[in-house]
Amino acid sequence: MTGLRWGILATGGIAGAFASDLRTAGLDLVAVGSRSQESADAFAARFDIPHAHASYEALVADPDVDIVYVSTPHPMHHENARLALENGKHVLAEKAFTLNRAEAEDLQALAAERGLLVMEAMWTRYLPHMVRIRELIADGALGEIRAVSADHTQLLPSDPAHRLNALELGGGALLDLGIYPVSFIWDILGAPTTIHAVGRLVETGADSEVATVMTHEGGAVSTSLSSSRAAGPNVASIIGTAARIDIDTVWYSPTTFRLVLPDGTVQESYTSEVDGRGMQFQALAAERLVRDGILQGDILPIAESVAIMGTLDEIRAQIGVRYPREEV
Repeated sequence: MTGLRWGILATGGIAGAFASDLRTAGLDLVAVGSRSQESADAFAARFDIPHAHASYEALVADPDVDIVYVSTPHPMHHENARLALENGKHVLAEKAFTLNRAEAEDLQALAAERGLLVMEAMWTRYLPHMVRIRELIADGALGEIRAVSADHTQLLPSDPAHRLNALELGGGALLDLGIYPVSFIWDILGAPTTIHAVGRLVETGADSEVATVMTHEGGAVSTSLSSSRAAGPNVASIIGTAARIDIDTVWYSPTTFRLVLPDGTVQESYTSEVDGRGMQFQALAAERLVRDGILQGDILPIAESVAIMGTLDEIRAQIGVRYPREEV
């Protein structure tokens, strides 16, 4: 490995999960930054981190930090990732990558200008079961892929003041939940050629349900469903002319899948064996990319993250969701 030294920007729940998986993988976690010294100190003590900073500016200025994991809410991703890049740090930014495509393009350009890696933390892409699925597809095991479907549905807080329902914080099902099936569909089928989206909005104007039907090059179709107000099966399927892949709940985390022939014969069963939550695989990928000098990424190139934000922008336009900063 490169021996990259990691810093974590913000101390919320996802930051804790990532820190735990970094420790599981034996990677070098050296610093954390928060908006308060108390929060930084508590997080550092929890994960045995040597440097605790009372500001994000102090974190990105730390000479012992090589790469920063950005785990703030969606509207802050752009500002925080830009701060890290401007200070010469590689960046792994939580998904959804930014609030919209324009912000994503700005980070892409800045990273290229500075010769740094900027990468979306779509951790599902790097999980072992997804690696195996891409191998099966590349080997032609599914034949011609005709359709892909996935849902991400959870019963989450309905409090209008909660982050998930606050438009000023990028709230709504799409950026928190819908990014998973949309990115998955992109991974399997590539860019959509047509997008049709419907949604339901709550009293704050945030989306609570979003469904998409998209077509892709060659005529393949995809469907996705996301909800923050009801828990569904959270499964996914890739359907081809020679076989299909059924990914079990929860499809976007370490799980099981089956390769099923048209007559129902199960040709392959896969069971994930992963320590921790599985967020370490994206960190390992980032270290490999820096080591090899591949700053555009491979499993999820930055150009694809930018384009996916464009897809999310179009979905939001169709369902009538705009964030406050986009009104100016």
